[in-house]
Amino acid sequence: MLIAFNKPYGVLSQFTADGSPNLPLSGFGFPKGVYSIGRLDADSEGLLLLSDEAELNDRLLHPRHAHEREYWAQVERVPAAEALARLEAGLVLQGRKMLPCRARMLEPQPEVPPREPPIRFRKTVPACWIALELVEGKNRQVRRMTAAVGHPTLRLIRVRVGRFELGDLGSGQWRELSAPQRKLVLG
Repeated sequence: MLIAFNKPYGVLSQFTADGSPNLPLSGFGFPKGVYSIGRLDADSEGLLLLSDEAELNDRLLHPRHAHEREYWAQVERVPAAEALARLEAGLVLQGRKMLPCRARMLEPQPEVPPREPPIRFRKTVPACWIALELVEGKNRQVRRMTAAVGHPTLRLIRVRVGRFELGDLGSGQWRELSAPQRKLVLG
């Protein structure tokens, strides 16, 4: 079984509490025996896959399979073409060269439902949404990448895994994927 979950802000990618105020996955009524494939930090939102099929973990997550994931990052200030080019080239973070990715400004800027709690708002610092398409997912990688080019991430949403898009799945909702939807995820 393969499940798509729209993980809200403040939710862990694990079933057990960790002592923080963040909620574990156990509160969302998932079937027994599933676990998250990969993770999203508690302060990130969007598409989280869960499954009871252990082999999917390597198939979907290991960079050698080049399984694409798309994130929308709301960043401080509007990045110039040079900043996007640096992101695409593959930055060195924590002494390790990241794989190249695709980075682009989202045009038009998306209408995204507000987050609870809301992101910080500064009158003098504009924010905009960019899309990053990665084939690897190191811990806090997108946040570190945008900060390294001078555009800290304010809000981060994973919107796609493979060719499967989060679409209209509401925050905190999940559904088991049909055979055609699985094919979009798995390629």
